[in-house]
Amino acid sequence: MLNIKSLLLCLTAVLCFMLTGCGSNTSSDKSDTKDGSVHIVTTFYPMYIDAINITKGIDGVTVTNMTKPQTGCLHDYQLTTEDMKTLEKADILIANGAGMESFLDKVIKEQKKLTVIDASKDMELLETDGEKNPHLWLSVTADIQQVKNITEQLKKADPKHADAYQSNADAYIQKLEALKKEMHDTLDKVPHKDIVTFHEAFPYFAKEFGLNIIAVVEREPGSEPTPSELQEVIKQIKPLASKVLFTEPQYSPSAAQTIARETGAKIFTLDPVVTGEANPDAMDAYLVTMRKNMNTLKEALQ
Repeated sequence: MLNIKSLLLCLTAVLCFMLTGCGSNTSSDKSDTKDGSVHIVTTFYPMYIDAINITKGIDGVTVTNMTKPQTGCLHDYQLTTEDMKTLEKADILIANGAGMESFLDKVIKEQKKLTVIDASKDMELLETDGEKNPHLWLSVTADIQQVKNITEQLKKADPKHADAYQSNADAYIQKLEALKKEMHDTLDKVPHKDIVTFHEAFPYFAKEFGLNIIAVVEREPGSEPTPSELQEVIKQIKPLASKVLFTEPQYSPSAAQTIARETGAKIFTLDPVVTGEANPDAMDAYLVTMRKNMNTLKEALQ
């Protein structure tokens, strides 16, 4: 009799253990497996700046930028083995979207547990020669919307920190709104509106601040324009009352220098905010760089 009772007690204990185990499995999520920590990876610098502002001071949430500090726009970027190792350790990937990261399909296919956040979700895109332009962040208004998009998707992916994400985003958006007003107060007044840019990074910027891009030196970043393309740009610049063209610090200015010699145009630099060190000092990098762009344009277009 005692043996039967002992057997029943053992069976009951085993059953309770199994039920407890099943219960814990159904309630667990990805963050639970890492003691509540959340590791976020961003595809490149503009997304990193947004992410560290949104996650500022939140315990257990870390942000890593996937690409190297000198990596610019990701038009033709190819994932490296190191990148894939970085993504394997991530819970969330924040991407610009809008076609900037051509490798996203591969990431989604190979990293099935990774939550991918699209910063450009449902945003209206400009097109150039039938191709969608992904450089949304260079409009302050669009960058504000990207911050909102990232925040909403982060809150769904990591509801534990939802209130903190929202509070940080609200504080950062206030700074961006102040920047937007300052830039409009400055650039809306410039007497000349025609500009020549280095590549197709600035259409959103130009649209926001009422500038007219009359020519682009390099349609494909990093590829030298042909002699006929150079002549076309020169032809467009010569009649301008204010002859200015804008290079970018990420690319060689040699083509711009050739155009300047032929037209007498002055060369200035506009920074698309795509390169920089991924560290806490980057928190204000967008604000600082855009103010520099504002002052450059103010000087160039007087």
